[in-house]
Amino acid sequence: MNKNTVAIVGAGIVGVSCALELQRRGHEVTLFDRTAPGRETSYGNAGVIARSSLMPFNHPGLWSVLPRLLKNTAASFRYDPVFLARNLSWAVRFLACARASVFQETAAALDALIRLSISEHRRLLVEAQAAQRLRTNGWLFLYRSEGGFAGSRLSRETFERFGVATQVLNADDLSDLEPHLKPLFPRALWIKDTDSVDSPGQVVEAYARLFVSRGGQVRQAAIGGLGRSGTGGAWELREESGAVLEASKVVLALGPWTREFLQKSLGLSVPMAFERGYHMHYNAVGNASLGRPVYDTGGAYVLSPMAQGLRLSTGVQLAQRDAPRNLVQLELAERAAREAFPLESRLEAQAWMGSRPTLPDSRPIVGECPRHPGLWLAFGHQHIGFSTGPGTARLLASLMRGEPCDIDPLPFAPGRFLR
Repeated sequence: MNKNTVAIVGAGIVGVSCALELQRRGHEVTLFDRTAPGRETSYGNAGVIARSSLMPFNHPGLWSVLPRLLKNTAASFRYDPVFLARNLSWAVRFLACARASVFQETAAALDALIRLSISEHRRLLVEAQAAQRLRTNGWLFLYRSEGGFAGSRLSRETFERFGVATQVLNADDLSDLEPHLKPLFPRALWIKDTDSVDSPGQVVEAYARLFVSRGGQVRQAAIGGLGRSGTGGAWELREESGAVLEASKVVLALGPWTREFLQKSLGLSVPMAFERGYHMHYNAVGNASLGRPVYDTGGAYVLSPMAQGLRLSTGVQLAQRDAPRNLVQLELAERAAREAFPLESRLEAQAWMGSRPTLPDSRPIVGECPRHPGLWLAFGHQHIGFSTGPGTARLLASLMRGEPCDIDPLPFAPGRFLR
């Protein structure tokens, strides 16, 4: 068979970006997903492409707030005790990666991946005729007290060390920048090195249309299994409908579904947990508006201006991927957001829910699967897949073709967890 054929399983921002990049480098690519591109995890994020996302959740400052988080009452973080007990080894490894040495390595790796992704997003948005969705005016971290601002010292020092452009704002500065925020925040941090879009799902759809316009194929089908075909080393993809297709190489970009798929298909175990999150859209009262996304650090939510309205996104809920919804964080986030901004009633009857796939060191796996030549992995981007997807595609395509990489691939190597 044609040794240039690649099948990509998963059509979120990572999978679609990989499809475009491999296509650009001369591969014949087919993209598979059970739904249309950009309709799963990639649909629901806050739309930011942020240098500040180099800070993983498991940083050294986590230790000081861990006792409060373990009480399971915080708006920013909730967990299912049964899920945590069943994934205790993941939790121990996750906490072990909060030590300073691992944190520094992770921050440097994520920063490189985000910087690469920002430039790639800007190129792709123009090529996909979706540049009108892009904002380049940064985003804001809001602090409800001087103590809250003081507690952000590690983040601010890290941003400075990595050259992230920021500006500290007082209440008057913040009012000048976002006049419709209520006077609740004595301090804010303007992260200037941040782009955002007004509909991440539609951006992924635009990238997928660009891929198809260049001759790529999108196949809406659920892949039930994966194995060797026995004919020249090709990979065999078995659709749940019964159809069987072959490709010389396969890229798994299934996000939170990758753990189950690898276990079922190849017996491989991946230490992955799920950071579930919710969003809801609102109109603003009267002529109130926001010019950029804002992160209320005390209220534990992000409010982003979107094509669908103002999107309120919640914090982390550590639970099984498909467990029943628990909307307590959304209720708390909405209450806090109404204190900060004039919101009207909800625009949807049901909140959106998604699961962000998180590995113990908060870095994605990008590279060829050990002992399975031709099987390439691109998953585990936790809650920053939109900020890292196009950079992941560049890295994976370079590795697949044996070409020089734009960034160091070692921090993302699959051998960290798959041997």
